[in-house]
Amino acid sequence: MTSATDPDYWVDLCQDRQRLGGGFLLTPRYVLTALHCLRGLSTPDRSVQIVLADGTLIEGRVCRQDASADLALIEIGAHHYVPLRMIRKAGRALVGGRWEGPYRPALDEAKLRGNIDARSDDYACQGGAAIEALQLTVDQVLGDYSGYSGGPVESDSQGHEPVVVGILLEQGLDRADGQRAANVLFAATISEAVSRFDHLQLSHLIDVLRPPGPQAGTTGGAVESVAVTNGAKLEEWFHRLKEWADAGEMDPSQIAELKFIAARRAIENDFGGGGG
Repeated sequence: MTSATDPDYWVDLCQDRQRLGGGFLLTPRYVLTALHCLRGLSTPDRSVQIVLADGTLIEGRVCRQDASADLALIEIGAHHYVPLRMIRKAGRALVGGRWEGPYRPALDEAKLRGNIDARSDDYACQGGAAIEALQLTVDQVLGDYSGYSGGPVESDSQGHEPVVVGILLEQGLDRADGQRAANVLFAATISEAVSRFDHLQLSHLIDVLRPPGPQAGTTGGAVESVAVTNGAKLEEWFHRLKEWADAGEMDPSQIAELKFIAARRAIENDFGGGGG
């Protein structure tokens, strides 16, 4: 269980009250999940019900999917508000450290935890793509871990607040008999997930953070003016962030968070507004 100060950011995904799988809040507007969790989704408009950890039911829609990496992004309905405090900070896993999965497919299921054994830049996932992935050993030998896919992987950041470092995708194969391994799981890193979806770029962040206006052309027009005015500064800032990421000086998950903050400040007309 999470403590009173921890954000409950994991979710259940449902259709007609029937559970499809798990996922978690990546930003206040988007839920990240494993694509195979949505195999039971039958609605043509790709609508899905999102059940927050506290039981709140909100509407969503599958807006992006990457079959090769087995990842999907679900957009939360515009009339629903998810506070930033519910979003877990992302980070980079420490190989040799411990991990924990706060999501369980049911209340009578075990909570998973174990060791982070390795990180690979070219893990061949079942979808066919070579992705950055974590290899995880699980303390709880359940044999079958289906139902946990799509849930977040948290790393204990050496005594600090845990950070989310990955998303559970699949079990490893047992080379002896071709069956699933008893306690080896693989998770795509948050860095990999962030790199797969253009919805985390500037234009989408502006839409996510745009405050609702009472009439079209009033608040919306002002926001567009702010975006245009500060566009060059934002692009320059984003270019600098990309250079840091390419140089390995900052993790892409941290870059995404900084983009979010920069876009929010642009919307609030605060970006570049200070002196000096």
